Amino acid sequence: MPSVTLPVIATPALLSWIRGHPQLPLHSWYFIAGVTLSVLNRPDEIPKVFKYAMEKGASRADSRPGHDEQLQIARKMREALVKAAPIGGLPKAINALFALKSATPPALLDEPLGYSPTARPVEIYDVPSSTILHRGQTFFDKVYGKVSKRVMGQMDRSGTEDLGITARLMYGYILSNTSILTAAESSYVLIAGLIPQDTVVAANGQLEVNPQLKGHLKGALNNGATAEQVKAVREIIIRICEASGMTRLGDTVPGGWGWRGEVANL
Repeated sequence: MPSVTLPVIATPALLSWIRGHPQLPLHSWYFIAGVTLSVLNRPDEIPKVFKYAMEKGASRADSRPGHDEQLQIARKMREALVKAAPIGGLPKAINALFALKSATPPALLDEPLGYSPTARPVEIYDVPSSTILHRGQTFFDKVYGKVSKRVMGQMDRSGTEDLGITARLMYGYILSNTSILTAAESSYVLIAGLIPQDTVVAANGQLEVNPQLKGHLKGALNNGATAEQVKAVREIIIRICEASGMTRLGDTVPGGWGWRGEVANL
């Protein structure tokens, strides 16, 4: 078969526009971009984002970051890719993290058996599971608000109670850990993991916007983000997806690379 040339996504022009977006939360553009690229299955583009952040910094002003800020950027990108695993899939997270590592200086890596900025190894082995699961349930309740019991109950009654157990484990041990990413930043990760995944077909055969995305857009508000910030996060994710070749598909188009419905919004 002839080789396929993939489009270049993370161009300097696109990265400059994303970093300079006036409504985007500070220190978020690079990990949102990294997660989006991971879910798009373009881990090869992630080092470009990281190197650009290393050169330009996390803020809107051009300023080469010092070691402490570089370490913060590296850790936020890694944590975002870890938190994207429950949304986009572990294989994509693995590929993305190794792509990121290939571009990361040794001084900015957190190696095994050393200091863990997330303390997850301690949580796994030394903290009672009930404590972590309670934290996860609290995070879940904050994200989904008044409908949280109904959402979790639906998962428990999905045909296997194991779906609810899986959600509790992911929220407990992965998503509710806010040592590196805040609750709002964690919501941005979930949004970035969902937008590239298109719409779904409902039981009645009608196309619906991704129901999980709608919940997590509102969840970002519940976690402290402003509506303007959430809309800006959504906007840059869509722009990255479009740069990858995604487009709005017609309702009658049987296949293609894009969205079958309008991307959910606030």
